[in-house]
Amino acid sequence: MSALEWTLQLALLGLLGAAVPFALRLERQLRALRRDRAALEGSAAGFQEATRVAEAALVRLRAAAELAGKQIAERVAVAEPLRDDLRYLVERAEGLADRLEALVRAARPLAAAAPSAAPGPLPPGGAVARPEAPGAASPPPSQAERDLLRALAQAVPRAAAR
Repeated sequence: MSALEWTLQLALLGLLGAAVPFALRLERQLRALRRDRAALEGSAAGFQEATRVAEAALVRLRAAAELAGKQIAERVAVAEPLRDDLRYLVERAEGLADRLEALVRAARPLAAAAPSAAPGPLPPGGAVARPEAPGAASPPPSQAERDLLRALAQAVPRAAAR
């Protein structure tokens, strides 16, 4: 063998010796990559399972929301007629309260004019004179109105005596 061959073989041997540490480092990194690949595949499977569970929960949540929406709609449908009834009753009560206030105002001068008269029984029929607006026809007093007027007639002299 010639010197050139020996030199080339020694150079080749030197390069092979220099490549061994790189090969060892590459082998370690490939081993770590394979190990991480298994962990990555396991986490991907876990992620797929979590996604499936989340989708199932979302379906259940949508169903619950639809059911709640239907229940609320039913309750609103039941409550609307009640609201209308209450509005009607409030309007009627306001009218009755206005009439009652007018009756109380009209009864105050009558009670003040006769403070010495003791309250006695009401005339037959239980009606108390009610002032009427000129030209206005009012319906006959109800039992509740008669009772209220009787109580007011009895209370006004007591309040004047104090």
